[in-house]
Parts: sequence; structure tokens; C-alpha cells
Amino acid sequence: MVKIAEKTWWRVPVINRRDWQWEDENHATKDGEWWQNAVIYQISPWSFLDTDGDGKGDLNGVVERLDYLASLGVDALWLTPIYESPMQDLGYDITDMRKIGEPFGAMADFQRLLDVAHAMKLKVIVDQVWNHTSDQHPWFQESCSSRDNAKADWYVWADPKPDGSPPNNWLSSFTGKCAWHWHEPRQQYYLSSFLKSQPDLNWHSDEVLAAILERAKFWLDLGVDGLRVDAVNYFLHDDQLRDNPPRPDNAPLPDGVPKDNPLNSQILKYSFNRPETLERIKPIRQLVDQYPGVVTLGEVTLCEDSIALASQYTAGTERLHLAYQSGLLVEKPMTAELMRDILQKVIDCFADGGTCWIVGNHDYGRLRCRWTEKDINGNPYPEAFYRMMAALLLSLPGAFCLWQGDELGLPVAEIPGDIAPEQIRDPFGKALYPEVVGRDGSRTPMPWTSEAPGGGFTTAKEPWLPVPEAHLARSVVAQHRDARSLLNTWRRLLHWRKNQPALAAGHLEGLEAKGTVLAFRRYYGEQHLLCVFNMGDEPAHYDLAGYERCEAVSQLQFDVSLDGDQVVLPPYGVFFACIEATSHRSA
Repeated sequence: MVKIAEKTWWRVPVINRRDWQWEDENHATKDGEWWQNAVIYQISPWSFLDTDGDGKGDLNGVVERLDYLASLGVDALWLTPIYESPMQDLGYDITDMRKIGEPFGAMADFQRLLDVAHAMKLKVIVDQVWNHTSDQHPWFQESCSSRDNAKADWYVWADPKPDGSPPNNWLSSFTGKCAWHWHEPRQQYYLSSFLKSQPDLNWHSDEVLAAILERAKFWLDLGVDGLRVDAVNYFLHDDQLRDNPPRPDNAPLPDGVPKDNPLNSQILKYSFNRPETLERIKPIRQLVDQYPGVVTLGEVTLCEDSIALASQYTAGTERLHLAYQSGLLVEKPMTAELMRDILQKVIDCFADGGTCWIVGNHDYGRLRCRWTEKDINGNPYPEAFYRMMAALLLSLPGAFCLWQGDELGLPVAEIPGDIAPEQIRDPFGKALYPEVVGRDGSRTPMPWTSEAPGGGFTTAKEPWLPVPEAHLARSVVAQHRDARSLLNTWRRLLHWRKNQPALAAGHLEGLEAKGTVLAFRRYYGEQHLLCVFNMGDEPAHYDLAGYERCEAVSQLQFDVSLDGDQVVLPPYGVFFACIEATSHRSA
């Protein structure tokens, strides 16, 4: 049992570092690598904890809270960019890929983070932004200086059309406006798939690939456990620079992209999502495979079928290990039937594994804002729905990324309201407000306690983004004290999951949706686990008559009752049971 101690200054519960007995006894014996079914906690250090009082989080803040992550029960942490940057896009505009940005700390701080995390049996994944750099990067400064310098073709440059206009109709993912920007000294346009200040690297260049691999090796040699590869499906563009075709009115929209995003006016066929990228990323895997146990996690989004495309990025043993896809980021109420269809598609596409689930992150909002925030009857989801979804998400095969604060059930901060328009920091939000409010609503500082200014995030008068008042009631301290809180639900589930081989390493069978009930079985060796979820707002029944032995799991504090051979699930109820290996095997 984990012992809980109180850290007096910050008044945030942490586990005693002398007591690591929570480590899963089955963890060392399960098949495959640690990352195949890992729960990865995504951290934006800028918003996690400020230890120097400047209103912005830092690496030492992450170190201060590693106890919290260990007590939560996650397997790894993924750090968003911590490199030297003008910080026009939360660090995704980099000027030096091998240097820690001054606001975050120093390389010694990162090494300490790595050492302490490893002592706590936590893996560390670092973000790698290889599609583009800052326009202040020395590479771009040299590239834009002339057409014949050593790095002249390290970025995507193109001549104008005869009338002087951009070479094609490609749009920026951030602004929805032209992705090409005129550079007077070179008398050419350069491509920026995101901000004007984030020019795209030319992945058709062997020299660029070699430079990227050199920088990846730098972090691998430091001892990181994984590389999260940002925007991997953006790397290669059509070398003929053909126009993207217009999107027909009845064509599906890219997964996870709001309907009002101007990017939806095109089929994104030539600007990115190019099939030749699959061949180009093989040297990355060849390098990483020289470091046993290290994982590559790719971001595959902004495509009409992210599940199918992401599975191509992990197919075989020469591409990425994992790719997260936006299949769950649907703008419709979540039902048993919808969840079954999504899960079945993932199982079919990722037959050999490699999937990583997300429901919230720094780009796509929070878990709390998913699925229209309302059920099929238009009623807001109650807290019980999010407890049920925690159980369901942690029962799925594959890895899972948990965005900081989603374990607390934080709502997205309102703009305007919690964040005034003049306080918007997200360049996407600045460019498109008020039509699109941007991503700041899910990037606000972590609320550690309601008993200190700034939610315990900072001692500064003004944090870099406001801490919403509604978040204070959901702080870590407040929920730690409530045994049935959402935070403690996640904790119980995460630690229980570690000790269930069927969930930590098993296969899935018997997937079914009947009415509001979703059910499936997970199995590994002799352990067979029945997983049942009521995804509706009325009680529902599930028939257990076909099972020879059914031993209910009771320690997770989900209330159910039995009526003969029927398990009665309350609205948004959850039922787990250990069953005989032969039960329902023919179903």
C-alpha cells in the first residue's frame, strides 16, 4: 500500500520515496516492451509548477511533482518542448534543439529530472519538433541569406507564379490563410505549415535528415526513454507543389478539427499526409533501435481518417513504435455503439499493436470538453460519466496519453470569461479570435491547492495564464481528501491496472454493444477479465448466464448489484469481473 505524506510548504500530497512497493509485480513478466500498453502523462512544464516565482513553470517544478505522478500510477511522462525558443508557440518554435530554454532551467536541471524520474521507475519522453524551426534558428538565417549558401535548400522555398502570387493554394494549419510567405532578399516564398515564424524544413534533403538524426542522437545519448515526434505526417510535401483540391460539402472533415477551422475548405492531399513520408522516417527507427527500450511516439492528426493513417506509421518494424490518433475526438455524444465502432476499427487497423489513445492534450482541448459535453438527450454529462470513461479508457488495448489536469476533471477555461481576449497567448487563438478561441483554455496552470494564491502553481502575482476559479475546487489537494473524487478514481484504476496482466498486456475479444451497454473481454495467460460499461443515463442490465465463474472486482468503488444472472448497472455504471478462461470463448 502506498503511504501518503504531506509536503508542508506546498501542501500537496506526495508519496514517500522510501515506499516503492506499489511497483507492479506482473510488470516485469509481461510480454513485449514497456511502452506497448503504457499510460503516458503529458506535461507542459510552462503550466505545471513554477519554482522561481516568474509566473511560468519550469523543469524544477516537474521534479517537485514527480512524487505526484508516481502516486498517480502512470508509467511515463512526456514533456512538451523545453528548448531554446522565442516562445511564440509554447516552445514549438525552436532555435536550438540541443539546448534547454532559459525559462525552463538548465541542462543540469533536465539531467536531475531524468535521474529522479528513473529512480521512481518513471520513463521520460521528450518532444521532438522536426517539421519546422523558428525563423530565428541559425539554419533559417543562413538559408534565407541567398539562393546558393550551404543551407539554401534546407527549407521549402519556391518561386512565385508568373503574376507574383504564391506557388499554390496550401493553407496554414493555424491561421487558415496562405501558408507561403514572401522573402524579399531571396525573391522567393517559403512554406510555413503553422506560423509565419515557423518555416518548414525540407525533408526531401538528405542533409536535413542527417542533421535531425544527429539531434535525436543527442537526447538518446542523454538517456531519455522516448521521443515524441511532432506533426510527423507533415514532414514531406508534394514535390510538384500541386494545389490541394477543394473539399466537397459532403466529404468527411479531418478528425479532431472544429468545423469552423478554415483548413476544412480543402482536401489536405498535397501539403502533407504524403505516402512517401512512410519511407523517409525509417532512418529514425534505425537510430532509435540502437537504444534498447526507447520508444518513438508519433503525432498523426489533421487527416480524414487518423486511425487508418496512424496505423500505417506503425506498421512493421521499420517505422514508429507508437502513433496517437484522434479517433476519439468526435464532435457527437459518446454512445456504446459509437465506442464499439471506434474500438473495432482500431483493433482492425492496428492488428500488430502500435496505437496510442488520446482524449485531450495541448492542441485538442480537455477530456471534459469531449463528445459535445452532452448526452444524446442534450443533458450535460454528470461526474459519473467521467468516472466511467476513466475506467473504459484504461481498459482499452494499447498505450494511452493523459493530459495534465484531465485526471482532475478540469473544464476548459472560458474565453472570454476565465481568460480575457487580451490575455490570449496562443497564436492560433490570436489569429482567429473570436471565430476560434484557440487552445489556451486547456493550457492553464495546474491547480495544486485552493489554499494558496495562484492555485499553488506560482508565488508570482500574475501567472502566465489565469488560473480559473472553477479549477480551484478541483485542485489536487481538494480531490486527494475525497476518496470518491475523480482523481482518486484515476489513481485506483491506474494502480489496479498495473496488477491486471489482462489489461496491462492482454488481448481483446467479445466486443459488443447492446443498447447503452458496451462490453468486451481482455485476456492474458490464465487471466480473463470481463469489462462492462453502461454509457447511458438510465440503469441497464448485462446477462452473466453464459459465464461458468464470475468473480466481481469490488475494490474500485463502482456500485453495481446482482439480480439472478443479471448485473444491474446504474447510470454510467462499471462492472469488472474475473471469469473462467473457457467462458464465452466461442462468442
